[in-house]
Amino acid sequence: MELEGSSVQDDPHVNLMMAGSTLRKVKSRSWKKQRHFRLLEDGLTIWYKSRWAGKGHSTFSVMDVEAVREGHQSEVMLSIAEEFPEELCFTLVFHGRQGNLDLVANSAEEAQAWIQGVRKLIHKAQTMDEQERQDQWVRDWFQKADKNKDGKMNFKEVKKLLKMMNVEMNEDHALHLFTMADKCESGSLEIEQFVHFYKMLTQRDEVWKVFQDYSGDGEKLTLEELENFLRLEQGEGDQSSQHAQELIQRYEPAETAMDPSSMSLEGFQMYLCSQEGSIFKPELLELHQDMSQPLSHYFISSSHNTYLLEDQLRGQSSLEAYIQALKRGCRCVEVDCWDGSDGEPIVYHGHTLTSKILFKDIISTLKDYAFKVSDFPVIVSLENHCGVEQQTVMAKHLRHILGDMLLTAPLDGQIPQQLPSPQELRGKILLKAKKIGGLETCLDETLTDEVSDEDEMANGDAESPSTEEPPEQTTNKKSKLSRELSDLVVYCKSVHFHGFEHARSQAKCYEMSSFSESKAKKLTKEAGSDFVQYNTQQLCRTYPSGLRTDSSNYNPQDMWNVGCQIVALNFQTAGLEMDLNDGLFRQNGCCGYVLKPGFMRDGSGRFSPERPEDRQDYRPLRLSIQVISAQQLPKVNQKEGSIVDPLVRVEIYGVPQDQAKEETSHINNNGFNPVWNESLNFIVHAPELALVRFVVEDYDKASRNDFIGQFTLPFTCIQLGYRHIHLLSKDGTAIPPSSVFVNISISEHV
Repeated sequence: MELEGSSVQDDPHVNLMMAGSTLRKVKSRSWKKQRHFRLLEDGLTIWYKSRWAGKGHSTFSVMDVEAVREGHQSEVMLSIAEEFPEELCFTLVFHGRQGNLDLVANSAEEAQAWIQGVRKLIHKAQTMDEQERQDQWVRDWFQKADKNKDGKMNFKEVKKLLKMMNVEMNEDHALHLFTMADKCESGSLEIEQFVHFYKMLTQRDEVWKVFQDYSGDGEKLTLEELENFLRLEQGEGDQSSQHAQELIQRYEPAETAMDPSSMSLEGFQMYLCSQEGSIFKPELLELHQDMSQPLSHYFISSSHNTYLLEDQLRGQSSLEAYIQALKRGCRCVEVDCWDGSDGEPIVYHGHTLTSKILFKDIISTLKDYAFKVSDFPVIVSLENHCGVEQQTVMAKHLRHILGDMLLTAPLDGQIPQQLPSPQELRGKILLKAKKIGGLETCLDETLTDEVSDEDEMANGDAESPSTEEPPEQTTNKKSKLSRELSDLVVYCKSVHFHGFEHARSQAKCYEMSSFSESKAKKLTKEAGSDFVQYNTQQLCRTYPSGLRTDSSNYNPQDMWNVGCQIVALNFQTAGLEMDLNDGLFRQNGCCGYVLKPGFMRDGSGRFSPERPEDRQDYRPLRLSIQVISAQQLPKVNQKEGSIVDPLVRVEIYGVPQDQAKEETSHINNNGFNPVWNESLNFIVHAPELALVRFVVEDYDKASRNDFIGQFTLPFTCIQLGYRHIHLLSKDGTAIPPSSVFVNISISEHV
């Protein structure tokens, strides 16, 4: 995204950023330090350093920034609001779990220059096409390698660059490419010659071979040849004719498009590396499912201990944690409420050293952020430890702050026979908590059901940590519910679980129970089909064991296998479990709701995850993945000279019979363009429930392999044929241009 020739080249805001500014970096009320910030020449990297720190400096990419907030729009900024006026303050919000960067400018004009400048650069970065993106990578490498900043690169600098790029290359071959690119025989490469060198370096034989298989003259693919490729390899059938024409228009570089009805190797490679050539069916990334079925028919993206940014013993409670979860498409958040000393309810992890935040601030945050990513309903799971007085204060805050957003009565004033749909509840916030009586009657308010859900489970539950004090309330000591708070519970009344038989005969659709992970797993094993049936009518919530004080997670797949909708995970903790959650909810517009398979919505069906073959429409599939190559993998160890030894593992998560892992061999010293050409095969018995996770690791024979990148998606969203898998970091953020090139086929297993 070099600034030359771009719309931001002469922008006064961007020019000010390039000249640099001294801004205050703020971490807390007591930590405010001046740092010099400036935008580097690539128009993409922001560099900053302390005036006293000698050579030490830090950088980050505009690509890492998700948004810029103006004024006092973070907890840190609110804490210094009296000291610095709003017009001087702004916050950079990063993708993934990286913390915010809170900054204070010296003048309103300077603040606006940075706010508008960064926004323009984000927009520019987001709207680059494939060619511009590729050119940007080339220029980035040139900038990194040109150590003396003379705009040229000698062979010594090129050798260093290859190491930086994760390439172990024979010196003779490197010199050969260098000499071919150095047309002036000057002993150094300028930017245009470097582009040529880079193209030779990144020429991909494996893509060329596929191209040759379909190209009659070895130079180009005619429209008909491209159609054949799309039909025979990519599984496109009748759509291939029109699609071929669109692909040529979209990906054929202008300078080679002499003939509008053919595609060059460069255009072909660009298509394969694009979003359309990726493993995920593009149409399923959009909102496409039927959203008019009862809530109980959907998996719902759900967070546990949403207020925590870290662990459950000393971690920081933060409003940012709610914003981050909602940003990821979460539709069920948890609020752990306790009596505050000044009459205001507070939220934190009880009996621990986690910091405290005000209940009303969380509700204000929900009001602002609940529907930014998705307008389908948000459920607030209330863990209520407050006395009646502060429960009433909570009810007032909910009504006053949320107003019409808060659902306070059944939609049509009728007693429901089934839950309403996400479509009907668009833009609404639902409260999940204990309730006095049901929707049918209003009973005497002393008939209460005692404690919060998770405390109820903790009583006599082996999963409650021994270090934690016993809950203040126990089942013997009834505590009253506030009528005002109880009246706000409509479709999510928390009740104790009395068994599947009782639920079948007695339960109402608006009643729901919570299960600890061990209780849920036990029920899954002992009565899987009963659990599936129960979840067709009612919502249920599962949550991690109280012993997970490090905020680790359980595998959500076990719970999805029996149709549990609200499978609450610690969103603050990256890893396999959150990869699976992100993978499942990546489809359907990332709206936080995914329609369960038909056999899990049919109340009369008897699907059991232990015996998928008993299903009426049982149709196992064979998944065959040829792992061909990988491209430009990030370095794991930043030590100079260290190059990765990558391997690819494919993991299947689904019903017990489908759990499987297969991996390729490792390739020594090549993170730039390793080639495997190895096939991995799987039989999948319940494809509608399966998730497929691709993991790339750096092989280490002496210790555990190091994680390089991963991508997870539902089996049903896989595109056939030659596809690129664009890898994500441990944090779930993109790490372009790192990818794995595969050829995928799916057939019936007989």
